Formats: sequence, structure tokens, C-alpha cells
Amino acid sequence: MKKKSRQGLRRLVVEVRSWGNYVERVAEFERLLAKRPRTLKIEIVGTGEIAADAALRFRAALAHRSSRTRIATHAASSLQGGSVLLWLLGDRRTIREDARLYFRRTTWSQDDEVSSNNNGKTDEPKYRDSYSEIDPDEGDYARVLEIINEFLPVKEMAGRLIGVSVLRQFGLIENEKVDDFLSTVFSKSPAPTEKLVNATSQRREKSRTRQLKK
Repeated sequence: MKKKSRQGLRRLVVEVRSWGNYVERVAEFERLLAKRPRTLKIEIVGTGEIAADAALRFRAALAHRSSRTRIATHAASSLQGGSVLLWLLGDRRTIREDARLYFRRTTWSQDDEVSSNNNGKTDEPKYRDSYSEIDPDEGDYARVLEIINEFLPVKEMAGRLIGVSVLRQFGLIENEKVDDFLSTVFSKSPAPTEKLVNATSQRREKSRTRQLKK
């Protein structure tokens, strides 16, 4: 009899540090996903910001997860930049009641990247003073903001603190405790989980539309 590879609940703690190297954490994330757990819970703790490159690598790893694996993310601390993206990757998200999200605007612009339609042209880039060199990492951060914009309007919210009440309005978090979600995930029928995810997505889109009209 073939042994089932799927497990019940797996946990990954990501400690945010301003000087942190997340190569090992991303590798551990990939190993956990390879085990095809029913639920993988990511707990984000600590102050600072996950580098944009690391956040994008976490997201890329999700492309190889089993369709049966659900991601639950919990923020025990306030989140910034790439840390916000990691939290948003969850199918189900919880956050400390008094925690906040924050992401700054990017200094990157499309003029900083060679266009695919350049065709070998040697047009000079726009003027920059000697103190404003292009930071390659800023391109990754701009991509992080593009993805965050799928959940929250970056143009309106960048540079401002975002509280739990706003996250609820956008349908990004639920009022139920995470234990209720996990009990649903472990039920015999996957239908309740799918309904929960679909309902959450619908509420998020309606809330986002209402907020943008204000």
C-alpha cells in the first residue's frame, strides 16, 4: 500500500530582520510545499522588511505547490514592503489586532528599464544628478508593489499606515479565528474551503470597488 505523502498542518516561522538573508527560509518553504501538506501556515514575526527579491522568491515557490495545499499567513508584527507581499500570499490571513501594514512609493520608473521595443536604439536616459544612481533592487520592489496593487490600491495607500479595519473592508482578513479555518480545511469535504475562498475573493473585489469610488 502506497504511503500518502500529504500531511495535515505544517508551519514556517519567518523572522523579519533588516539584515536578514532569506535563502534558507525560501529553501525550507520549498521543501515544505514539496510534502504537499493540506495547510501550510506562515507566521511572520519581527520588525524590519523582507527584501523584495526574497518576497518574490517566496511567491515563485508557490507556483509549484499542490492544488490541495492551502496557505494560511499570520502577522504577529506590523509589516513593511516585501513583508506585506508575503502576508498577502495567504489564502487565509490573520494579523495582530493593533498591527499595521506599510509600503513606500517606488523611485523606479519605466525609463530606468530598457524597453523590448528599443531595437538597438541608443537614446540617452533622462537626466539624473550624480547622487541618484539607479538601484537594481528598486526594480524588484516596483514589481512587489504591482502585485500588492492586486489587493490594495498602491497609488492611494503608499506612504500611509494601513490598519486592521481597512484590511477587513477590503476583504483581506476575516473576523473568524484561524482555528475555524483550519477545522474547515481538515474536514472530509473540500467544498466548504473552496466556498470560503471564493466568497472572500468576491467580498474583496466589492470592497475594493467601494473604496476606490470614495
